[in-house]
Amino acid sequence: MKALVAGATGQTGRNIVKQLVEKDIPVKALVRNLEQAKEILPPEAELVVGDVLKPETLTTALTDCSVLLCATGASPSLDPTGPYQVDFQGTKNLVDAAKQAKIEHFVMVSSLCVSKFFHPLNLFWLILYWKKQAEKYLQQSGMTYTIVRPGGLKNEDNADRIIMSSADTLFDGSIPRPKVAQVCLESLFQTTAKNKIVEIVASPEAEDKSWSDLFAGVA
Repeated sequence: MKALVAGATGQTGRNIVKQLVEKDIPVKALVRNLEQAKEILPPEAELVVGDVLKPETLTTALTDCSVLLCATGASPSLDPTGPYQVDFQGTKNLVDAAKQAKIEHFVMVSSLCVSKFFHPLNLFWLILYWKKQAEKYLQQSGMTYTIVRPGGLKNEDNADRIIMSSADTLFDGSIPRPKVAQVCLESLFQTTAKNKIVEIVASPEAEDKSWSDLFAGVA
């Protein structure tokens, strides 16, 4: 197995890269700024310069990879096209390139509440709406996928346990980014994670479950 991580220098993406390295899984990090990436990412990661909005760069980046983990997301800005460009078009470009490269498993980090159009986050240029459209495109691609919808993201890890649920069943809660990364990695190894949308938050009251039980419990 060799993984390509898109959005590798983002807060969630760098956690995914770090955990892949810790598991001795060869990893390529798709980055736009090489110098910045060298400061952020572990030296064991292979850095490849590319951009999800430049499809021609993705073909090269995916060479020799068997799985793809997408943790891209539009940065807050005054550009109303940002979420459409990054969260939808960029993911669509990744799906097309991954399909052409015969990627075995595509893991996409999305968000809770993407199905709720009248959500406050959609005031940010319909960001949840465009994430939902990207999810649909991946689901209809015919590829093996896992879509991970985390609640509110925290940078610092904690001892809380993960709650995992089916699509459109969790509407609040938060989760540390390292736990989101764990879920993404485990989805590559759990057969019951294939072709599912999983919604995740973390809570100190949650039952302690194995990864196989967590994924198997999702419809």
